[in-house]
Amino acid sequence: MHRYRLATLLVAFLPLTALAHDFWIDPSTFRPPLGSIVQLRLRVGQNHSGDPVARNNDLIERFVAVGGARTTEVVGRDGGDPAGLVRIDQPGITIVAYRSNPSYVELSPEKLEQYFTDEGLESIRTLRLEHGESAKPWREIFSRCAKSLLLAGDQPGTGFDRKVGLRLELVPEKNPYALNPAGRLPVRLLYEGNPVEGALVIAINEAYPAQRVHARSDRNGRVTLPLAFAGNWLVEAVHVVPTPAGAKGDWESLWASLTFAVPDRAR
Repeated sequence: MHRYRLATLLVAFLPLTALAHDFWIDPSTFRPPLGSIVQLRLRVGQNHSGDPVARNNDLIERFVAVGGARTTEVVGRDGGDPAGLVRIDQPGITIVAYRSNPSYVELSPEKLEQYFTDEGLESIRTLRLEHGESAKPWREIFSRCAKSLLLAGDQPGTGFDRKVGLRLELVPEKNPYALNPAGRLPVRLLYEGNPVEGALVIAINEAYPAQRVHARSDRNGRVTLPLAFAGNWLVEAVHVVPTPAGAKGDWESLWASLTFAVPDRAR
């Protein structure tokens, strides 16, 4: 297949529903008591509603909890749900981070074109048309980059903006646990540590999924999301890059997510 020769071309877009759905970490609580064990479920679905994903050790590249000066492995039973357990033994913010190994998918032009039509991705359709690829299948490898912010103790804590080294990473630049409902959350999207421009970043409240908010990232990878409600939030973004020569697919997509809870009132 003829390859796109724009080495710097980076395309960000919403998930292909035929490829995979949203993926996120769903903790048993975002506000664990000190000394407690939090169950960490992986979920796949849409609109912050999804099915559990059992732990698959072959698919896990990294599954850790980062808090203070410590990084610990998230333990769990292969094939189990919840996919992991973590003990919270220090106050403040703990970041749970999950990175999957890549998987391969191929979509027919019919499914892809329907997606382009539904989601208004004319630029992708145009690229395929310009390169004579409209009738060819879409071949790609994809992987997941999920994070969740937990808070223990009575103070909002620090470290919410720590970068944990996921290839695609959503980094809040304000502490979600210090927000009031109707607050605004600045978030930065980074690919291999560099800002992603033009990505569509979406935020969905678990109780009000139809009232999602979204924005396109600026040249510094930043968006500001107005979060109108308290409760559990899922922020997500997808980034697609051309694969290197010789790779199985023609594109690589990375799917980032971030979950946290906004309190009824700021602490």
